[in-house]
Amino acid sequence: MKKKKRITKKEERYQRPSWDEYFINLVAMVGSRGTCDRGRAGCVIVKEKRILATGYVGAPVGAKHCDESGHEMHTVKHESGDETRHCIRTSHAEVNAIANAARFGISLEGATLYCHMAPCYVCAKMIINAGIKRVVSEMDYHGSTRGKEIFKECKIKFEQVKNEMQVYKDM
Repeated sequence: MKKKKRITKKEERYQRPSWDEYFINLVAMVGSRGTCDRGRAGCVIVKEKRILATGYVGAPVGAKHCDESGHEMHTVKHESGDETRHCIRTSHAEVNAIANAARFGISLEGATLYCHMAPCYVCAKMIINAGIKRVVSEMDYHGSTRGKEIFKECKIKFEQVKNEMQVYKDM
């Protein structure tokens, strides 16, 4: 008979990732399909620990991608006087995940959305109207201030894993 190996104090047991860690890690894989090198962000929407929909930053189906044609950059001037640059050729990962769920008739009521960056204002409004109740982002996004404000106003639970801002050239 084989003797069972005893775990000593020096050996550590395998530590399974939490559900939040697991889904945030999946966000990175989904985002790797992105078609705009300014983000390559992904999104995973789950309910009761089951994946309902995914999405990544990408142009509409059949349209040219940034990686093929270059960026469609716009400059936005904010009330503060600050200016930010945005590529508008693509839809954000959150929009694409919600659209994918809608395409297949999947309700997102009460779901949790995991994303790479804190959602922008447009995405935040879509998230709220889709019935999603919790949002977990890996890091911050330079255009997320108003999105976080409306989450608070509408009582959507928002959590950010890292106290870091996503940075890329030509912000």
